[in-house]
Amino acid sequence: MAKAAAVHILVKTKEEAERLKVELAKGANFHELAKKHSICPSGKKGGDLGEFRPGQMVKAFDNVVFKKPILQVHGPVKTQFGFHLIKTLYRS
Repeated sequence: MAKAAAVHILVKTKEEAERLKVELAKGANFHELAKKHSICPSGKKGGDLGEFRPGQMVKAFDNVVFKKPILQVHGPVKTQFGFHLIKTLYRS
């Protein structure tokens, strides 16, 4: 079965997610921004979600992690939790 590892930054607004995505595009450190801005408990670990399988995350999140190119920042992706910036580290 497929599995993947990802990091993410979760914020309340699409505007904040877009602003952080611009900072990342300019070379900001993903882990540092996650620690500073993410409202998810994973933010303390730089947004690291570890390894998971399809179906363990909400569908919109899975669609990015298991279908979009790896090592790129995708989003903002809206879920019931807020707006995510997602970077898939690997997938197998």
